[in-house]
Amino acid sequence: MRHENKEEPKTRTAASGASKPQPITGTLTPVFAEDENPSVKPHRTRHASAAKISAVFLVPGILSLIFSIYKDSQVLAFIGLGLTFWGALFLLIKPSTYVKGNVLDASLTSTYTTVDRIISDMKIKGRSYYIPPYPKDVYLPAHLKGLKETLVFISANMQDSFPALEELARSKFITQNPKGICISPPGLGLVAQIEKELKTDPARIDLDTLCETLPQTILENFQLATEMEMKHDKNEIQLRIQNNIYANLYTMENLKSPSIIGCPLVSATACLIAKTTGKTVTIQTIRPSPEAHTVAIIYQTQET
Repeated sequence: MRHENKEEPKTRTAASGASKPQPITGTLTPVFAEDENPSVKPHRTRHASAAKISAVFLVPGILSLIFSIYKDSQVLAFIGLGLTFWGALFLLIKPSTYVKGNVLDASLTSTYTTVDRIISDMKIKGRSYYIPPYPKDVYLPAHLKGLKETLVFISANMQDSFPALEELARSKFITQNPKGICISPPGLGLVAQIEKELKTDPARIDLDTLCETLPQTILENFQLATEMEMKHDKNEIQLRIQNNIYANLYTMENLKSPSIIGCPLVSATACLIAKTTGKTVTIQTIRPSPEAHTVAIIYQTQET
């Protein structure tokens, strides 16, 4: 496992809107400045279909070509060709598909409800530990194959740490020393998609590069938020998300597990930090602020 020793804090910021976010100083607080002009969430925006847009160009384009023949007008011919070209182009463009936020929340609620029931039944009151996987190109003996995938260990008590690697490699759901449960991260599927967009193995980049590229990828390629700021200082990573598409999970009164293991976006970020640093990642705090439409997260890394 690699060590990250940084003397000076590094900060990387990305935003999908025009306004530049203010840098975070000191410890993140639950409440951030109110955004006077909050951006519209992508999943709530309705776009005209490509076919309708295409018709807007094709109809006048074809008419211009027809009239250019009768009027023997080169101007109308050029106009008609241009409009027809753009109309045909829009027919070939595959429009993006957006999912409504409430539909997305409904599809995730059952998963978190199941985790909540397990936590309640086993009386688990600890924190989550994201265990990094071994690199894909590293040979592991058969008894350590369980360490090839990222997993989350939730301890029974706050003072407990995570089990030894040999215990985790057994791929058991319940561990006894220390007591807790091992589950797959809720953001594991999202991690696979992010890695495709990054076009690199997170284990081959450093934390500075991750802080720079991850917010840009989340905002531009997935549009899961309107603003994202990520910085690190030694073994602490701070993350601030504006208009997180999964933010409603933190406000559901009957759900406790999102505040322990994080929503899919927070979970995916923890997985990527673990892969990049080669260290176990804990979620120290998750502080949603519905009034400011923000979620503030503090991660901490420690040797596995």
